[in-house]
Amino acid sequence: MLDLQLLPLAELRTPRLVLRRITPADAPALFALRTDAQVLTYLDREPENSLADIEALIGRIDENLASNTGVNWAVARAEDEAQLIGTCGLWRLIPEHHRGEIGYMLSPAAWGAGLMAEAAAAVCRYGFEQLKLHSIEGNVNPHNAASIRLLEQLGFVREAYFRENYYCRGQFLDSAIYSLLAPRQ
Repeated sequence: MLDLQLLPLAELRTPRLVLRRITPADAPALFALRTDAQVLTYLDREPENSLADIEALIGRIDENLASNTGVNWAVARAEDEAQLIGTCGLWRLIPEHHRGEIGYMLSPAAWGAGLMAEAAAAVCRYGFEQLKLHSIEGNVNPHNAASIRLLEQLGFVREAYFRENYYCRGQFLDSAIYSLLAPRQ
């Protein structure tokens, strides 16, 4: 079983991005992101109701770090590190199976530039190299073509398709499960 130690949180850098700790100062940008209808189209969750909900979410993100059960970074452009444009992280960490699930969202203003591919690649590297995960899962709405393209670009392969396994907004939805195995040494 893995002995996960998420604190102190590593800051991740890519050529264009900084993945840093989410702080209370990010609450307004995170609220805008988590209430944007375009962002929520395929995330199959209700929008947040208030800034207080976001502040509580940031508290849960910190609790997950402290309990070594999940890590979520603010995604920011390198030239404007204070401005959150998205989030990316690993959650549902299962130490006994050396597995975690990747999750991400990005402001529509930043779509189409390959930024989330860059962020997600850094998070996967962290998962494999630092956390020593054996596999990373991606759970997506099968209609989310952009997310599926992103996962496949990173080398994820579809390993399952669940019919009507998720209930949201008054309907049963399907889920597609993708996974990426750690590179062989």
